[in-house]
Amino acid sequence: VPWTILPLFPPVEMPLKCNNGLRIDYKLKRKDSTKSLLIKTEQLLRIEDHDFAMRPGFGGSAIPVGIDVQVESLDSISEVNMDFTMTLYLRHYWKDERLAFPSSNNLSRTFDGRLIKKIWKPDVFFVHSKRSFIHDTTMENIMLRVYPDGNILYSVRITVTSLCSMDFSRFPLDTQNCSLELESYAYAENDLMLYWKNGNDSLRTDEIALSQFFIEEFHPSHGLALYSSTGWYNRLYINFILRRHIFFFMLQTYFPTMLMVVLSWVSFWIDRRAVPARVSLGITTVLTMSTIITGVSASMPQVSYVKAVDIYLWTSFLFVFLSVIEYAAVNYFTTKEEMKKLEQLKLSGYDASQAMAFDGCFHDEDIELSAFPLSDLNTDTCMSSQNSTTPALPPVLGTRLRRRRSIRQSVNHIMSNSYKIDSYSRIFFPLAYFLFNIIYWSIYS
Repeated sequence: VPWTILPLFPPVEMPLKCNNGLRIDYKLKRKDSTKSLLIKTEQLLRIEDHDFAMRPGFGGSAIPVGIDVQVESLDSISEVNMDFTMTLYLRHYWKDERLAFPSSNNLSRTFDGRLIKKIWKPDVFFVHSKRSFIHDTTMENIMLRVYPDGNILYSVRITVTSLCSMDFSRFPLDTQNCSLELESYAYAENDLMLYWKNGNDSLRTDEIALSQFFIEEFHPSHGLALYSSTGWYNRLYINFILRRHIFFFMLQTYFPTMLMVVLSWVSFWIDRRAVPARVSLGITTVLTMSTIITGVSASMPQVSYVKAVDIYLWTSFLFVFLSVIEYAAVNYFTTKEEMKKLEQLKLSGYDASQAMAFDGCFHDEDIELSAFPLSDLNTDTCMSSQNSTTPALPPVLGTRLRRRRSIRQSVNHIMSNSYKIDSYSRIFFPLAYFLFNIIYWSIYS
């Protein structure tokens, strides 16, 4: 029987050469290393051995979930929509003993967003949010870190647009209080307890600079929210206080308004007979004020109460409007005065009563007596005519007849001397507007 000689060594894979002289190595077929690593991870964490649709410790006490937030940016604040947009890093901390694994060096394992879909995680959402999304460039910004004892860190980068109920009664000298609220959607307080991981240090912010606001304060807080059908839920608040920069509105609104009001006063120094100049100046200032008011209203929400800027703009508009009305009154009284003078020129003569009325001597019962030197008495033609039949009096103090004007007579006097309206307006309008500014800025600043 012939003997078969077996080789002492396993067969060695020999390289072959092709006709073109290139060398080809035939290797054993190996499993995909990525696939084998994923299988090892799932086996290590025993994901297939548990039902991760249930929360950790189901049926027992509430599972504590710590929250840690780092605000990256406050992107925009809209007064028209009453909302703000914030980008933040939201970190969750909890313990799930089902994911505990043995480790000789006690090192954690870090995973991306693919594994997070296979385990239980807190269902935290943003209350009053309008839009939100998880950043996904170049991959989803999700990180999962599992420690050997079952402690878990779940971090995600989110941009959220949320509601902020603003009060514009002091706009633009206002301060707004906004908050971003976090809450579990499905688990009430007896199933899940949300809390700030490190107290007040749980909220950290990068250096944030806004164009129209100054951030005065960032601070966390917590509370409970009641829903009539499902019960009480833990709620966390990210509170921040915004104070508006006034310089922008001073340049865009207040300074132009002040200049328009002052410009309307120029008509008081223009001759009252220059009708085109004064009318065109008044109409120009009125239209400019209307444009400023329309521009401010377009950039603001339609609220049902009066804002601080509305008070200033409409009061300034009233001053500009009154300057136009003032010239209308001056023009009207000037026309009446000229018509009276024209009628007087047409009169041919006067009777005695008219003569007494026009010679400046008054003999009513409503008179006021005051002392005056005798030298003035000798120059009074009316008194000398009345006392012509009486003997000469010694050089003593006499009396002057002065008529005490009533309010109606004062108004008639101004109406008959319409140029005085401009003279009084030059003083009254600036003083009234200056007083208004003192009261306005003392209340709202």
